[in-house]
Amino acid sequence: MATNDGNGITRRDLLGLGGAAAGAALVGGLALPSSPAEAQKAPLPQVPRRPLGKTGKSVPILLLGGMALDRKFDPKIAEAVRFGVNYVDAADCYLGGNSEAGLAAYFARAKNRDQVWVTTKSDKHDPKGFEETVFRSLQNLQSDYVDLYYLHALKDPGHLNEDLAVTVSRLKKSGKIRHFGFSCHDGNVAELLHLAAKTPWVESVMFRYNFRSYGNKELNAAIDAAHKAGVGLIAMKTQGSEAGLRDAWTKFEKTGKWNKHQAVLKAVWQDERISAAVSHMDSFEKLRENIAAALDRTALTAAEMGALDRYAAATRPYACDGCDQFCNAAVAADVRIGDTMRYLMYHDAYGEPGKARELFASLPAEARRLSGVDFGPAGRACPHGVDVAGLMKRAEAVLA
Repeated sequence: MATNDGNGITRRDLLGLGGAAAGAALVGGLALPSSPAEAQKAPLPQVPRRPLGKTGKSVPILLLGGMALDRKFDPKIAEAVRFGVNYVDAADCYLGGNSEAGLAAYFARAKNRDQVWVTTKSDKHDPKGFEETVFRSLQNLQSDYVDLYYLHALKDPGHLNEDLAVTVSRLKKSGKIRHFGFSCHDGNVAELLHLAAKTPWVESVMFRYNFRSYGNKELNAAIDAAHKAGVGLIAMKTQGSEAGLRDAWTKFEKTGKWNKHQAVLKAVWQDERISAAVSHMDSFEKLRENIAAALDRTALTAAEMGALDRYAAATRPYACDGCDQFCNAAVAADVRIGDTMRYLMYHDAYGEPGKARELFASLPAEARRLSGVDFGPAGRACPHGVDVAGLMKRAEAVLA
């Protein structure tokens, strides 16, 4: 757990700011309250902000992921907003629309819609479906507008076409959406970032980026191009989690000040090209730990970054990058290796077995028939040497 070294803020300090009793202390020059009553009056430190590219707006470096929200009033939103984390990342498809409904419930009570940035998404990539989803999102949110609307999980660059550009322009002119972008996390992230750099009406991209990617020259060149073009860049999948391993961070936990979730976020924030990182914070514990990490201005030490590099190398065979255009093409079956890997990660790394099994069950029947499939060729086709056969065997055991 984080400990205060005199230059930053710890989780214990954060709990004091939130209303729990804490002894008087100085954190980053800010006097912490000495009692719950004083805490209610004291100004709270705010998470740093960065410009979000050509949107012309600034956003907090830590964003609240909408997959972790409750469909009713969720107090985590209120707690996040108190510390300046006033950006929530939702989607029409998250929790069956309940992430947007949860935001609506929060706004109905808080009366602060104009103070919270809402990003939501459509997984319909054709212009008509995209526009229909925008209006459904507005209804779910009980809002007249969305701050940023993403084309969700983009994989085919052909969907960023002139017809969609016309639809986006019309929605922006009518005030329904204020900014547009897309999210992507499959194997062609670099290609799509280069495309975003050449597409003036793409204002922001949310993409897979974590400590496992730092040495990727192709990806770094694409990030440079998008950043230079003014595309606001938001990192997701920052934990770089792996499937099939448990407690793999134990050695790293002993090397530095931060726990694993905090450390990998801080590693992303050290890249000044990245505006923010979205985090799946499904508990107050995670929320407060991540806020503490964001409030602390100290960088990871060389020893901590070295530990991350060693951890990345040691666990590479268990970390899927979603580039299933290689492994899936090598298998003579209609399976979905990338999706299955992601659900296995939810089961093993996120500790969400119910969600993992539910998502796996939503796949077509043929995609769930893992028994008897020879995944050896898929493992040999993987550019990162992921143990596809071993992980698919585990998926069959725990997800099917």
